[in-house]
Amino acid sequence: MNERTADDWESHWDRYAESASLNPAQAMRHATVVSALRTLAWPTEHLLDVGSGQGDFLSMALQAGAAREYAGFELSESGVAYARAKLPGAAFMRVDLFAPPAEASRFAGWATTAVCSEVVEHVDEPVAFLSALRTYMADGARLVLTVPGGPMSTFDRYIGHRRHYTKALAREVLEQAGFDVETVWLAGFPFFNLYRLLVILRGAALIEDAKSGAGNTGAKGLARIAMSVFAVLFKLNVRNSPFGWQIVAIARKR
Repeated sequence: MNERTADDWESHWDRYAESASLNPAQAMRHATVVSALRTLAWPTEHLLDVGSGQGDFLSMALQAGAAREYAGFELSESGVAYARAKLPGAAFMRVDLFAPPAEASRFAGWATTAVCSEVVEHVDEPVAFLSALRTYMADGARLVLTVPGGPMSTFDRYIGHRRHYTKALAREVLEQAGFDVETVWLAGFPFFNLYRLLVILRGAALIEDAKSGAGNTGAKGLARIAMSVFAVLFKLNVRNSPFGWQIVAIARKR
């Protein structure tokens, strides 16, 4: 998420926009975040999605009526373009939190609730990143954070995962960044774990599978069927289990 890494975020969404939108794991995470938001002030006044990608989460949040106003910060210009096309009523901006543009200052202290989903695993300095995020949150605002747990796949490494998290590490990073952690839980057991194991077993082949427009039609058809099956199975996951590989946290800005 910053210029000090070699990650190619400018081309990321051009390559993976379609597969990300179809990914049942992404849909599961987004639904989990919306469910977490419902336990807070609902609807919130200003919802900020940091690492908003191509706008899929805010699209779901808007349909759920999660906020009165929506904004997204994203490092990739192509991601911002996709998101603006999906949600013309939301404010999307290309922002590197380590070197924000001057126009981002209008969002200082703006968010009454913030979301940062599947972002900090890409960051070399997660404490500094989350500390910078606080700038755009109102005093006492809540942050809903998701990060991956469990083992890394070849695809995870390819798209720049630095580390996967534990409950303890997620709590530690948030506290060091200036948040009071209210709750951390492990979601996704057992079917998300099974899905992740299949991703790991697929290995490097998944890199080509996931590219937009790549692969043969038959293989893509089978992949879509598998994703549809997992989308149903994910509804049977245990919300909180010591064995879950999806970490979710709610924290308050000090």
